[in-house]
Amino acid sequence: MEMKEIEAAVEGILFASGEPVAADRIAVALDLDRDTVDQVLRRLADYYSYERRGMRLVRMEDTWQLCSAPEYADLIRRAFEIRKPAKLSQPALEVLTIIAYYQPTTRAYVDQIRGVDSAYTVGLLLDRHLIEECGRLQVPGRPRLYRTTKAFLRAFHLNSLDDLPEIPGLEADGQLRLDDDGAVQESEQ
Repeated sequence: MEMKEIEAAVEGILFASGEPVAADRIAVALDLDRDTVDQVLRRLADYYSYERRGMRLVRMEDTWQLCSAPEYADLIRRAFEIRKPAKLSQPALEVLTIIAYYQPTTRAYVDQIRGVDSAYTVGLLLDRHLIEECGRLQVPGRPRLYRTTKAFLRAFHLNSLDDLPEIPGLEADGQLRLDDDGAVQESEQ
């Protein structure tokens, strides 16, 4: 296949999927090596971005997805009369942050950090597909473990969890240092 045909085939696969597609899956489907597929995906992503097209090719860890360009979100919403998605409440953001930084983690650990019951908020985040169950802790009671999803990465425009900002005051052991007033102390580096 010529490069133009390969690009068109990759676009077709991504468009038809509507969901993130692994680069390896594209390589197998087109009977190509992974490096060629990676090169094509990067070229397409650059093309959509540089040409200011109405869609973007977004990478999330090792998957790729076609989605609408963020600068046209209001117009798209208006065209389909879609309301803006409900914003996350402060408690939901707190729970999501704890799960994102300490995953996989249990609801009990989230409750311990927050000092309040987080059952409702965890349920809300599960319903919005921002977190998911990923097993059970091997202790009595076998509590569920939670982690973030690809929808979380997409919603916060992250390629991977490595893109999360560092938490100020976080010790190497994963503990926060607080001052006498309970505020997070800045790290000394």
